[in-house]
Amino acid sequence: MLFVVCSILSSTKKGVIIVNKLTQSLVLAGLVSIPASAMADNNASIPTFSQIMDASGISLTGYLDVAYNNMNSTGQFVTGPVNSHIFDTPNGATSPTKDYSQFNFQQFAVIVAKQPKEGFGGLVNLTTGQDAIEAASYGLGGGNNNHVFDLTQAYGSYATGPLTVIAGKFATLAGAELITSPSNSNYTHAWMFGWGPYTHTGVRATYVASDKVTLIAGINNGFDQVSSASSGKTGEFGIDIMPSSMFSLATTYYIGKGMLNANNVANIGTGNYLDIVGTINATDKLNFVFDYANASQDGVAVPGAAGTIGKAKWDSLALYANYHFSDRWRISYRNENFNDKDGYRSGLLYDGINVVGGPIGTPAGQRLKSNTLTLGFAPVKSFELRAEARWDKSNVNSFLQTNGTGKSTQTTYALDAVYQF
Repeated sequence: MLFVVCSILSSTKKGVIIVNKLTQSLVLAGLVSIPASAMADNNASIPTFSQIMDASGISLTGYLDVAYNNMNSTGQFVTGPVNSHIFDTPNGATSPTKDYSQFNFQQFAVIVAKQPKEGFGGLVNLTTGQDAIEAASYGLGGGNNNHVFDLTQAYGSYATGPLTVIAGKFATLAGAELITSPSNSNYTHAWMFGWGPYTHTGVRATYVASDKVTLIAGINNGFDQVSSASSGKTGEFGIDIMPSSMFSLATTYYIGKGMLNANNVANIGTGNYLDIVGTINATDKLNFVFDYANASQDGVAVPGAAGTIGKAKWDSLALYANYHFSDRWRISYRNENFNDKDGYRSGLLYDGINVVGGPIGTPAGQRLKSNTLTLGFAPVKSFELRAEARWDKSNVNSFLQTNGTGKSTQTTYALDAVYQF
């Protein structure tokens, strides 16, 4: 947070004076925090900013993610408001007549945290770039294409013994993939990542029952909602099991009236979302991950005659394999199957041309499949280049082409660069 404030202030002449005074104050504060033994030496140099932060128990980290993406389609579905990819095709609706191929400033993020094992702490995660538009919550810029600076996480915490409680806005427990780019093995994201929750605003308690079992429970506004878009709340329940260093299993369940549809509109019915992530560390170089989600939403439009209301259902499975040849080279493969049985998550509609079989303008289901191969090269620990190829397929002609027609397949090639600090 301090980094961002200083950057803004320093852009004005008056701000330079303020920043200089602020810096002097921080140095003095850091001198007080550093042990006396470190100052006993008359030749000791003035502490660096990193030393001051370390002495205060505050960590400052971040990353930059830029890419070139080449897709042989527009990045949209033929109907509905949803892009056919997650994050790497933002604002597709504003350019429906061109192939989605361009340089992407995906993310620049800063994370400031103080998370002691005992006592009070907190975390602030600021994100800018085109991914900030997609990740933004309702009530905090969600759905606004001009929202390029996002408060992705901001919460206070209190830890005592095996119990930690956080309150504010925090990342979801569901899914194998995260908003933070360096945490993912692939450049593009799975549909189940994009059509599940990103963040929650509320309270979460985590209890470490043993070195093998962790229990989690909380209550929040629902999926991606700082201001609640619905009349109810959503319960969050989780259990993480790690019987050995070779295997772990994380199960998360959400239930409530806080799920948003493809149009970012809250529903009056109850939603259920179950997610199970398993990790197998076969060797120190090879690991496998599976991510299974099963969900439903009551009281929404479903396929059938116009105006048909019922329970929409969908499920998905993503399989990952990651192999490190060396400290510099790795390869990752992802296979995903997303069964959007009632068109609720992809927002697909019957149009009588590309998607046929039902009344025009009513929800249409589709089954999506994807294969993604990523080669990573890290010349240094803080920097990685990722070359990726992805092949998508639908059981209907849902991928919009530049000529206005739909196609059942689309292909993407990308080169991504991620720098961490």
